[in-house]
Amino acid sequence: MTGPVRAGGESRRGATLPKAARLRTDREYRDVVHKGGRTSTPHFTVYRDDRAKGASKVGISVGRRVGNAVVRNRLKRLLREFCRLNPDAFPDGSRTAIVARKSLEAPGLAGISDELLPAILRRWGRKEGPTPCGPDRSS
Repeated sequence: MTGPVRAGGESRRGATLPKAARLRTDREYRDVVHKGGRTSTPHFTVYRDDRAKGASKVGISVGRRVGNAVVRNRLKRLLREFCRLNPDAFPDGSRTAIVARKSLEAPGLAGISDELLPAILRRWGRKEGPTPCGPDRSS
C-alpha cells in the first residue's frame, strides 16, 4: 500500500530514505562510532566510516536530552530528509551516524542543512563528480 500522491507526483512512501540506506543494528552504529572519523557542530556530532562496500548508509540517533518524543521524532524526520536531499554528502561505501546533542532553537530543514552540510564537506570533502551547475568547461 502506498501513501497519498503529493503535488510533485511522488507518493509519501517514495519520498523517504530507504531502509537499505539506513544503519539498522547496534553493531553497525558502534563500528561507525568507534572506527570512523568525527566532526562536530553546536547541535550534532557526525561519525563516518568508509570501510563499507556498496551503497552509503546513514544512521540517526536523537536522545532524550533533545526534547520530548514529538520534538525528537520531528528532528529525526528532518535529518532523514536532509540525508535524502543531499546524497553527494554521503559517498558510496560510507557509513555515517548523525547524533543530535542539543535541541535547535528553530528546527527546520534549512537550519539543519546550514549547520550540517558545511561541517560534513569541510571534514570529508566533496564527492567527485559534476557540480550542480554542470561540468566545468573553463580551459
